[in-house]
Amino acid sequence: MKKLINNVESAIDESLEGFAAAHGDIVTVALGPTFVRRKTLKPGKVALISGGGSGHEPLHSGFVGYGMLDAACPGQVFTSPTPDQMLAAAQSVDGGAGVLFIVKNYSGDKMNFQMASEMLDLENAVAMVDDDVAVMNSTYTTGRRGVAGTVLVEKVVGAAAEAGYDLKACRALAERVNKGCASMGVALTSCTVPAAGRPTFDIGEDEIEVGVGIHGEPGRRREALKSADEIVADLTAAILQDLQPRSGAEALLFVNGFGATPLLEQYLVFNSAAKRLRQAGLAVTRSLVGNYTTALEMAGVSVTVCLLDDEIRRFWDAPVHTAALRWGC
Repeated sequence: MKKLINNVESAIDESLEGFAAAHGDIVTVALGPTFVRRKTLKPGKVALISGGGSGHEPLHSGFVGYGMLDAACPGQVFTSPTPDQMLAAAQSVDGGAGVLFIVKNYSGDKMNFQMASEMLDLENAVAMVDDDVAVMNSTYTTGRRGVAGTVLVEKVVGAAAEAGYDLKACRALAERVNKGCASMGVALTSCTVPAAGRPTFDIGEDEIEVGVGIHGEPGRRREALKSADEIVADLTAAILQDLQPRSGAEALLFVNGFGATPLLEQYLVFNSAAKRLRQAGLAVTRSLVGNYTTALEMAGVSVTVCLLDDEIRRFWDAPVHTAALRWGC
């Protein structure tokens, strides 16, 4: 195992200290309980909090800032954060209008955020993200997995909270964005969790895992490597089957890298996916390409389609200023 770390036990804290040093104009970091919070809070605004295992950077800490999250709780690598982290984060960023927890649908995340929600002595609500169409159940989840679509939910709802939406309206919008999102990924290689010291799964040089999860969970099938166009055809077919969009519907197309796939390949995948969506009658009017929901150094990509309406489009376009996503500011 080759990693740029000093030791496994301190790697996350050292990384977070570096993150805070690099982006001190946007965030501050608390250690014990660990959370990342927006440096400048807005009183009277619904506070948005998300989190999950480390190893998916920039998700979630990279999306703390103006127009997105108020706080993020990083757990150990691929491990849910704990309720005490969530409680400390919520108390730190409470602006008096309630707290919305945005949670990826994995068993540990779901259980711990729900526990924090019940323990928190503040008005709060939970919005679940389950955009992965690859599988209905896995050992990591209680249904469809929450993957790259989480970024889109956080961005749209973050802008709505910034604009003054109340807690009920923010949760309803989160649920609507999630319902209109569908994602599916493919892995070319495994990743290595530092504490494990070996690849999460074994895969041949000429094999791919179609529908892989962001922790290396099995997908729909293991098959021989084929052309990018053929892979994209499989991913977009599953997405379109799930969404059943009307002809002429407007969509955002998001191609997400898992950590080791170069942008040259990500943009090639975007080109192929955009063509297929247009052939299916969708109008691709918004886009995002890059490493936003990663799996350490896994090679591969996910494709996400999010159906747009005037409200969702407006909040997607709204200004955002975070470490990993920024425009209009």
